[in-house]
Amino acid sequence: MTALCDYMSAAKSRALPPDVAEQAKHHILDSLASMISGSELPPGQAAQRYIRANATQGSSTVAGTAMTASPVEAALANGVMAHADETDDSHSPSRSHPGCSVIPAALALGEHLGIEGGHFLRAVTLGYDVGTRVVVAMGGADFSYDSLLSTHSISGTFCASAAAACVAGFDAQRMRWVLDYAAQQSSGFIVWRRDVDHIEKGFVFAGMPARNGVTSALLVRSDWNGVDDVFSGPDNYFQAHAPKATLGKLVDKLGERYEIAGTDIKKWTVGSPIQGPLDAIYAIRGRHAFEAKEVSRVTVRLAPPVAEIVDNRDIPDICLQHMVAVMLLDKTASFHAAHDKPRMQDAAVLQMRAKVNLVRDEELAKLLPVRVAVVEIELADGSKLSERVTAVRGTPRNPMTREEVIDKARDLIAPVVGRDKSEQLVKSVYEIEAVTDIRSLRSLIQRT
Repeated sequence: MTALCDYMSAAKSRALPPDVAEQAKHHILDSLASMISGSELPPGQAAQRYIRANATQGSSTVAGTAMTASPVEAALANGVMAHADETDDSHSPSRSHPGCSVIPAALALGEHLGIEGGHFLRAVTLGYDVGTRVVVAMGGADFSYDSLLSTHSISGTFCASAAAACVAGFDAQRMRWVLDYAAQQSSGFIVWRRDVDHIEKGFVFAGMPARNGVTSALLVRSDWNGVDDVFSGPDNYFQAHAPKATLGKLVDKLGERYEIAGTDIKKWTVGSPIQGPLDAIYAIRGRHAFEAKEVSRVTVRLAPPVAEIVDNRDIPDICLQHMVAVMLLDKTASFHAAHDKPRMQDAAVLQMRAKVNLVRDEELAKLLPVRVAVVEIELADGSKLSERVTAVRGTPRNPMTREEVIDKARDLIAPVVGRDKSEQLVKSVYEIEAVTDIRSLRSLIQRT
């Protein structure tokens, strides 16, 4: 706790390595784009109904709208919007989506306190470092597969709390209390998998954790104290949730390994397990052009626990069979196609989807947490094409370029707030150190 909280308290003014700062800007832009595009999807609309019915005007922006709210309410709404679909980033070792909780929390409290852009950048980076390590200490992917608890909400709550605490500029003692209140709010379990509208999922992955993080920071800022060491001693957090936890992983390579640089940015706006198969089809087509009508059978091989997440789901962007069919028909997988639920009943899509066979491959399970995907396409002339993807585009081993990140963001932002604002927001994010007040971003992420 001493090492962790000393690190957290110094983060406000600690310089970031240039490559880490660049990665942090990628994730800030990607998350803001997810919030803005998510404002038009059903979970985003649900978040706005909540704000209209229950919130009063406040100091923090509700993205994609003309509304403001208190920091707690804005963090909740923007979190839900950020994970309104499968556009946001993901961290494989902790099996979580840090950006959709960290950026809404840091932005909401940052606007409330009027912090400058460099401070915001460092707070965001700290959030990724802390929450992901909590889940990795609990057992990472193995913990997630063995437990009904939601790693996404656990990691998100600690991510958002650390980021918000850094925004507030707390000393090491207050960081201890923030972690205590984060631990008390840590909740969520995987019943969200049965949510067919992504609304509960948006709450569990992002809205609730972002709200929890801002709440933790505001309680301590209001001079609440708490337990000094929630991670050890009698009745501690890990005893309750992960008795086999390896606590040293909480501080492993802090300041050397930045988790934001190890977090994936999705090229395709679909669930993480579908990224590899779409990459594979894209690569196959790049070597051997073919039309959808020539396809007689498609076999996709994934590790069993990975396949389970996306097997014949009711939501288009997390249904592997549907998105593979769309990719074959459209030769790409656009944001619009990934959110066109009526198209799931389209005759041509259903005909193609019937040709897609998902195989749960135990050999690939041995490679987890790396999600390897194998795609085999059989054509009507008897030829067979295949691709094995071991490093999905947008992962640390196969990163997207700055231009790729910007191109994705433009496609998500411009339809909502306009191309001029989109370009200004991109420029502001990549020059974030020059932003003297984070509140200046408000006009760029809101509708007129």
